[in-house]
Amino acid sequence: MLRKLFPSKKKAATFGLGLLALRSMKDKRRGERRTTLINFALLVLRTTIGGLMAGHGAQKLFGWFGGYGLQGTAQWLESLDLRPGRSWAMAAGTTEFGGGLLIVLGLLNPLGPVSVMSSMMMAARKVHWGKPIWVTEGGAELPVTNMAIATALMVAGPGKYSLDRLLGTSLPRWVAIPALATSISVIAYATTISERAEQREREQMIGETQQSETGQTV
Repeated sequence: MLRKLFPSKKKAATFGLGLLALRSMKDKRRGERRTTLINFALLVLRTTIGGLMAGHGAQKLFGWFGGYGLQGTAQWLESLDLRPGRSWAMAAGTTEFGGGLLIVLGLLNPLGPVSVMSSMMMAARKVHWGKPIWVTEGGAELPVTNMAIATALMVAGPGKYSLDRLLGTSLPRWVAIPALATSISVIAYATTISERAEQREREQMIGETQQSETGQTV
């Protein structure tokens, strides 16, 4: 059958090369479609988590979207023994607002995802620690989810539809290592000072209770 269609080896070889070229073109188009879908998926992730984190930061910094602003956030953080509350409120709001905007814009990756991860690590440690993981139990389900998405964006990059791609900017991935190390150090410091403050408050309450009991006995 093939000999009748291609009486000469030269024609057969030409036909075979044509088939290979056609398959290569189809594979290339399929790869381009897959790349486009991946870039679109990254855009969806970026706009979602980045927009929400920027919104949380705006609540803390400016009182937008029903937030309490710097004063209310500072009072809440001081109730967690993070003092001075205003400084910690500024830090929390800036990392969330700034990091969220960087993620939405796809700019200076991986600094945006690292900022979000640092904020979420602090929230998991100071607010949700020791509770069951589920959000219905007051656990760290949402911070863990946000950290997973931020990690994925940090590793994969912002994709084609980003300012990094448009401007040609590209920070090395290793920048995330010292940035995360710094964040972990700050969280450890905050945890230490808040635990010491809690210990002093407990000791003060115990001392006041003992003095009250002694006064009543006398």
